[in-house]
Amino acid sequence: MDTLAIFGLQLVLSLIVYALLAKWYMAPWLAEKPMNQALIPLIFPHAFRHIGMVFLVSGVVAQPLPKVFAYPAAYGDLTAGLLALLALVALRGNWGVALPLVWLFNIVGTVDLLNALRQANAVPDLGATWYIPTFWVPVLLVTHFMIFARLLRRDR
Repeated sequence: MDTLAIFGLQLVLSLIVYALLAKWYMAPWLAEKPMNQALIPLIFPHAFRHIGMVFLVSGVVAQPLPKVFAYPAAYGDLTAGLLALLALVALRGNWGVALPLVWLFNIVGTVDLLNALRQANAVPDLGATWYIPTFWVPVLLVTHFMIFARLLRRDR
């Protein structure tokens, strides 16, 4: 199996595992919670997105990643992580702008992940950062989906 096929397989299988966890355990538990309380645990994993800055660290990646991937992925993750932190504080503090901040964070974070995933040319050079898109990104994608579902359900 070539590198890209292994990467794709690991990404898809991780996505399936996290989707099952979300459907069987997280969604039923969150369904009983008010909006702000349900959104907080879904946003918390995104508060660690500053980890994506590692795409800019030589020695961690196999060789310098293509700049067209590394810079948008690193700074997109940092931006999404900071927006997640702001949304968490706003939700916890019951700020009037909390839900608009959640929408902003969720849109920016989703676009960042989808943009990074479409750049398969960087996969062979991920080095030690391989775990980010194959293990961590599926968690982020599933929680983004769950946040959108919760926000849209409330808007109805």
